[in-house]
Amino acid sequence: MTETMWRCDQVRAGQLYNRMMFDTREEAERFARKMQQMEPDQVFAIEAIEAKQVWN
Repeated sequence: MTETMWRCDQVRAGQLYNRMMFDTREEAERFARKMQQMEPDQVFAIEAIEAKQVWN
């Protein structure tokens, strides 16, 4: 496991709709692109976070 994970937040109408975690930025961006095509009313934010913030 890497020390950095990538969080992808899906926001709709100002509310957090879904949060997904990915091992690489490329995976997160690929997911966001696919979802944007299917649901264009959502906003996506991709952020790097330390794995220790996710796993105890």
